[in-house]
Amino acid sequence: MAGKGSLHYDHPLNAGAIGVTGTLAANRLAADADLVLGVGTRYTDFTTASKTAFQNPGVRFINVNVAEFDAGKHQGLPLSGDARAALEVLAGLLRGYHVDAGYEERARRLHAEWEAEVDRIYGIRHTPLPSQGELLGAVNELSGPGAIMVNAAGSMPGDLHKLWRSRHPGNFHMEYGYSCMGYEIAGGLGAKLAAPEREVYVIVGDGSYLMLSSDLATSIQQGCKLIVVLLDNGGFKSIGSLSRSMGQDGFGTRFVFPKDGVLVGDSAGDDVRRLPIDYAANARSLGALVMECRTYEDFTAALQAARTTERTTVIYVQNDRLQGVPNYDSWWDVPVAEVSEQPEVQAARKEWEENKRRERYFI
Repeated sequence: MAGKGSLHYDHPLNAGAIGVTGTLAANRLAADADLVLGVGTRYTDFTTASKTAFQNPGVRFINVNVAEFDAGKHQGLPLSGDARAALEVLAGLLRGYHVDAGYEERARRLHAEWEAEVDRIYGIRHTPLPSQGELLGAVNELSGPGAIMVNAAGSMPGDLHKLWRSRHPGNFHMEYGYSCMGYEIAGGLGAKLAAPEREVYVIVGDGSYLMLSSDLATSIQQGCKLIVVLLDNGGFKSIGSLSRSMGQDGFGTRFVFPKDGVLVGDSAGDDVRRLPIDYAANARSLGALVMECRTYEDFTAALQAARTTERTTVIYVQNDRLQGVPNYDSWWDVPVAEVSEQPEVQAARKEWEENKRRERYFI
């Protein structure tokens, strides 16, 4: 995620992100690749789709990294050094080389197909509540070309990694090394202090907002205007989705009262009482301007209006917690309970065991 924006989104050979939060284009190219040049990567679990991303039996790795430990991963040829300096040397050595025309054509075709998929998700008009993907798309399309987007935790980093169309190197700022909930507003304040001439969009979910909203007051005190996009999906959307994938119904991930003394999951539907959290009132109490939205049209109008305000503005909108962006030929190794008597968990366990066999260890 730290490298997104290094290449403009519409470059015809930019296949996008790789791994668990990757695109269909990148993951399909990775699956067949015979040579992988890794620049600065630590080959983490998400990047490698839990060591299932690279399936070519003869795949080899060349790793450029300032850390020798990371340069040696996957039995790669380790090139310890600065990324720019190493790439300049490699570019000189490769001068005159060109890949097979058929391979280049495939990469271009996959790029075009992926851009069409992004357009599809941006164009969803889910009702009664909008989907997260279409709201993120609206921010992407209606923010200024020099804007900075800040995010950190939950389901949005994965969606943004796939969907955000980076227009300049500093456009995409993601703190996802440790998924720091609550970083977003404080991080956005830091970005605004570093680049006061740019619009800074802080995208935050309701779960992260509850962790640390108080820096809204600091941004107003210091005269550092932020545009805070607060998406309320009624709970912890990321962990709820992970729970459902393991056959556990999103148990305990909703901001609702227990039912008959028991925490509920997603199968309870709307037959629940939401916690009486008033995010808009909280933001107003800290001094922010607040725009409350009910529809996609409200949301786009608010995004345009927020560019004209003089102090930190919070755009609040509820979105559907069950509408997510798909995974694209990727997998994350999260073990599923082995002895559960629930059929849904048993089915998830069987799927996990099948995927586990695809893991590769390059030793």
